[in-house]
Amino acid sequence: PMLLGFGCNVPAIMACRSIEGEKDRLITILVNPLISCGARLPVYVLIAGAFFSARQAGSVIWSMYVLGIVLAIIIAFVLRRTLLKGEPAPFIMELPTYKAPTFHGSIIHMWERGVVFLKKAGTYLLGAAIILWFLISFPMGAPPEQTYVGMIGHVVEPVLRPLGFDWRIGAALVFGLLAKEVVVEALGVIYAVESEAAIAAAIASSFTALQGIAIMAFVLIYIPCVAAVAAVKAETGSWKWTIFGVVYQTVLAYMVSLLILVIGGALGF
Repeated sequence: PMLLGFGCNVPAIMACRSIEGEKDRLITILVNPLISCGARLPVYVLIAGAFFSARQAGSVIWSMYVLGIVLAIIIAFVLRRTLLKGEPAPFIMELPTYKAPTFHGSIIHMWERGVVFLKKAGTYLLGAAIILWFLISFPMGAPPEQTYVGMIGHVVEPVLRPLGFDWRIGAALVFGLLAKEVVVEALGVIYAVESEAAIAAAIASSFTALQGIAIMAFVLIYIPCVAAVAAVKAETGSWKWTIFGVVYQTVLAYMVSLLILVIGGALGF
């Protein structure tokens, strides 16, 4: 399940059903959203590209994946020693016979995955785009800061201000709850630019490189998308554990981002 999380946290969380031990299963479900899924990659590419050269950007993006893995290990260790004490259950899994893929099977698999993507693009992403357009366009004639998106951003801005995030980042993070790649789309709408290069230039003129890394870390750690939250609720069958996951990830995201700024600032970055 942890490896599956690099693709998408939703099927990764569902895959935890194969873990027999209840406490082991809960720990895996709760730390899986810390594994950097593919939806976060567009955000990393955008922000890293805004502040670093191509070679440096690759290392910065890789560091986000490493950060997620390290945090997952630490949180799993803490949960095992506190809320979910006990010895790990033995793991035995039967694997099917491996066979070379057939042309027909490959085509069917490609079609099924393509349909899943089109459904996502036509529902979550298209729906998010329509909602964002409405919220940034009304009230009619108002500057971006006074639109509904601006209002949402200003509500969360006081909480994020110690991290150096303004209302634009706050609003983008709120819409990122629909799907993490929506953060890029939201920033494009908020900055009123179309290309990713223009978004990157706008971000680079508004924040420092250190703040950019903090934003990337926050996107990695904070509340996963609504689909992942729903998967946690479905697999745990408990609102208690679902809310716990949402709360601890939000607090952890804040703490890690703040540490990045404090330590990076102290080191002169």
